[in-house]
Amino acid sequence: MVPLLLLIALATLATAVVLRHFLPLLRNPGLPKGSFGWLLIGETIAFLRPHPSNTTGGFVHDRIARYGTVFKSHLFGAPTVVSCDEELNHFVLHNEERLFQCSYPGPIRTILGDSSALVVTGERHRQIRAMFLALVASTGLKPAYVASVSESARSVVASWRGRDTVTFCEEARKVRSTSFCRPLQQFPYKVIMEQVLGLSPDEPVARRILEEYQTFMKGVISFPLTIPGTPFARGMKARKRISDTMEAFIEERKKNGSSKQGVFLDVLLANKDLSHDDKVAFLLDSLLAGHETTSVLLSILIYFLAKSPNIVEQLKREHESIRSSKGKEEPLTPEDYRKMDYTQRVVSEALRCGNIVKLVHRKALQDISFKGYVIPAGWKVLPILGAVHLDPSHHVDPEQFNPCRWEGLNQTNSKSFTPFGGGQRLCPGSEIVKVEAAFFLHYLVLNYRWKLDGEDVPMLHQYVEFKRGLPIQLEPL
Repeated sequence: MVPLLLLIALATLATAVVLRHFLPLLRNPGLPKGSFGWLLIGETIAFLRPHPSNTTGGFVHDRIARYGTVFKSHLFGAPTVVSCDEELNHFVLHNEERLFQCSYPGPIRTILGDSSALVVTGERHRQIRAMFLALVASTGLKPAYVASVSESARSVVASWRGRDTVTFCEEARKVRSTSFCRPLQQFPYKVIMEQVLGLSPDEPVARRILEEYQTFMKGVISFPLTIPGTPFARGMKARKRISDTMEAFIEERKKNGSSKQGVFLDVLLANKDLSHDDKVAFLLDSLLAGHETTSVLLSILIYFLAKSPNIVEQLKREHESIRSSKGKEEPLTPEDYRKMDYTQRVVSEALRCGNIVKLVHRKALQDISFKGYVIPAGWKVLPILGAVHLDPSHHVDPEQFNPCRWEGLNQTNSKSFTPFGGGQRLCPGSEIVKVEAAFFLHYLVLNYRWKLDGEDVPMLHQYVEFKRGLPIQLEPL
C-alpha cells in the first residue's frame, strides 16, 4: 500500500511540474515562436553560456535565425519573451510602471538588498532615483568635479611613468607587461569614494570597503547558493560587513564632523526618511553603476584600441590639440571635454561593441499585443540591448570597431543604441561615465603606446570579464 501511495505522489508531483512548465503555452495562443526547453531549468543554462561581448552569442544567434528577433523561452524559472527587436525594446523601456515593471530574479534582490535602485519599483524607485539625480547634479560638468576627475586620471597614468613595467600579478612580472583591469578599477573607485564619502581610496575605511565590495561583486554574479563558503554566501556576508563599516563611519562623522565640504554623504544624512540600509544600498549602487561600468568600459577601450593603431593616432592628434593650449599638468575643463568629438565617438563605439549591459529584466503587468503577437500578463520580458547593437540592419558591419559610424548622428533619441538602458531607468550617471573615459584616454594616448600581450577577449557572462586580466605591454612616449 505504501509503495502505491508513494508512486501516486510522485506521479502527481511529476504531473504538476509538467503542467507548471508547459501550461502557459496552452493558455496563451498568439505567442511568439520559440521553445521552453527542459523541465524546471528551461533554456537558462544555454542562455547564460559565456560568449565574446562583441557577439550575440550562440543561443541568441540561433534563436534569431530560427524564430526571428522576438521569441519565447523559459528562463530564470519563468515563461519569458526575449526581445532582440529595437522597437519592442524601446516600447518596453519607455512603458515602465504602465505596462511593464522591473523584475529581477529573487537572488539578485536578496544580495543587492530591498533598497537597491536596481530592484525597487513604483514610488520607491522614483525616490531613490531622485537621490542619484541629485548626486549627478552636484557633480555633472561642474569645473571642480571635472578637475577632480582629470587629476585622478592623470595620477593613475603618471604612476606608471619611469618604470619598465607596471605589474599587478606574478605572471605580469614575468612577461614585463601590465594587467590593466585592476588599475582601471582604482580610477573610478577613487572618484566615487571622494564624491560620495569624502574619502581618499588610501584611507583604511575606503580600503576595507573596496576589499569587501570585490567579494560582494563576486557574489552578485555567482550562482545563488547560500551554502557557507560559496561565492554567493561570501557576498552576502561581505555586504553585511560593508553595512557595519558604513555605520561606524557615519557615527564617527556625526560625532567628529568633517572638514571636507560638498560630500554627498551629508545629503544622505540630512534625509531623515532614509534608513541605514538605504544609505548602504546607495553606496553599493553607486559603486555598481560607476565603478563597475567605468572600469569595464576602460578595459574594453584598451582592448579595441590596441587592435586599431590608426584610431589611436587620430585620438592622439585630437588630444595633442587640446593639450597644446594648456600647461603640462593643468587639469582638463568642461570646455576641453566638449572639444573631444572624436573621443566621444570612440567611447560610443566601445559601448556598442562591448555591451557592458547585455539585458534588463522586466515583466508584463497586463496582456500586451505587439506586432501581431501576445505578451501575457505576468510573463518575464528580456530586452537584449546588445543584440540590437550588433544587428546589421541597424549598424553596418557591426562586428567592426568603427568610431566614424557615429559622425553626425544624434544618439540621444536612437532606438538602436541603448548602452545605459532607457525610459525611467536610464542610467542617471551615463554622461559622468563618458567624461571619466574621455579624460583617461586623454592622459593615456599622450603618454603611452600599448599592445596586447597575447590574446584576451572580453567575455560576457552576467558581466564582462577578461579571463587573463587584459595583460598589455606599454611603451612610454
